[in-house]
Amino acid sequence: MQFLARWDSQRLSTTTRGIPVVDGLPAEEIGRQGWQPAQGDLALPALTFDETAFAANRDLFLRWCKSASVAVAPHAKTPMSPKLARSLREAGAWGTTVANIQQAAVLLSHGERRLLLANEIGGLAAGRRLGALLRAYPDVELHAFADSPAAVAALAEAACVANHSGLSVLIELGAGRAGARDRAAVEATIAAVLAADRLLLGGVATYEGAVATPDADATMRAIAALMKRTGEAFALVRAAAPHQKLIISAGGSAYFDVVAHALAPIAAADGNATVVLRSGALFFADHGIYARAFAELDRRGGLFIDGTHHSAADSFRAALTLWAEVLSRPEAGLAIAGFGMRDASFDQGLPMPLRVFRDGVELDGLAARLSVTRLNDQHAFLSVPSDGPLAVGDIIAFGISHPCTCLDRWRIIFGLDADGVVTRALPTQFG
Repeated sequence: MQFLARWDSQRLSTTTRGIPVVDGLPAEEIGRQGWQPAQGDLALPALTFDETAFAANRDLFLRWCKSASVAVAPHAKTPMSPKLARSLREAGAWGTTVANIQQAAVLLSHGERRLLLANEIGGLAAGRRLGALLRAYPDVELHAFADSPAAVAALAEAACVANHSGLSVLIELGAGRAGARDRAAVEATIAAVLAADRLLLGGVATYEGAVATPDADATMRAIAALMKRTGEAFALVRAAAPHQKLIISAGGSAYFDVVAHALAPIAAADGNATVVLRSGALFFADHGIYARAFAELDRRGGLFIDGTHHSAADSFRAALTLWAEVLSRPEAGLAIAGFGMRDASFDQGLPMPLRVFRDGVELDGLAARLSVTRLNDQHAFLSVPSDGPLAVGDIIAFGISHPCTCLDRWRIIFGLDADGVVTRALPTQFG
């Protein structure tokens, strides 16, 4: 048998997890096989995403953005899938966010042309690398973060190498992570942009998630303070660029409602500015960190779309499922499943058993009696009740916590329809 690993060859590789052993199956044939992970048709472990849930999350959030008078450039770092990035843009997203030059290169090579580079890039060597990329894609609209004159110098180097005039710089405010810490740093960064020949002031940016704490009230106070500083920095940028169309960017997937409430009025009062959120993980949601975040959002009042209330916890649906097989029942109360830290996120909580299947038939009620207690590289340890009928060969569907650090473990994720049948194989392109 011969297998080709490169996706541009349009054939799948035995080295790609989840693909059954088949002879040279073309990629476009995946959705025609009728495979069902619950039946054991995929090589396990495998990661799938619910096409219907993803589309519902997308449509809900884009409707909310329109109602809240904000735009969104979904963060591509979550799935690093050019196809999903394009699908979000085609559905109405303003553009796409990337975290570094490598991610920008992937998205540009697949046709995306409006990017937020939501990070400082580093020093002059990084500026030369970005410049080479911009030279290859002269039609890109790129907005990059800077929080110091040194960061501005790197972007100026990029613009010089690319012979690119008008590279947009967003002055980043911050606390807990990158970002200018005070007015003096903001003013110095603005002055550096104004002094550079090929740069222009594009607006301001921040990331509110970096100030979050376990205390919900303290988190709200910290975000409010950061939003106040962001508004003050925006006023300084506006004074320095009175006629420029500006961006105010913030918003991850946990506090997007809070930042929109704070920043949308600033943009509206200005009349020539757009609030651009960067939420990415919420399109996938999860059974852990974002399930908790949406419950907190509901405690803040929930979502209002054109005057209609929606529960975030009830409306956003977890789209990712990790499938694994029971490998061993070595002792009473213990089962070993065939996945581990190489396959699943664990930084924000361990995977949660959702459903158990035997020979394609669900064993009702069993999953609720199981729990993952720990992981090592390729094994999951499950606590099993003494009378639990879990057996070697049973297939378990797990919910995950934190899509960003789960998806980056997979070269391919499989779309599933409402009946649990594979619709397509979707490549990811993490560096």
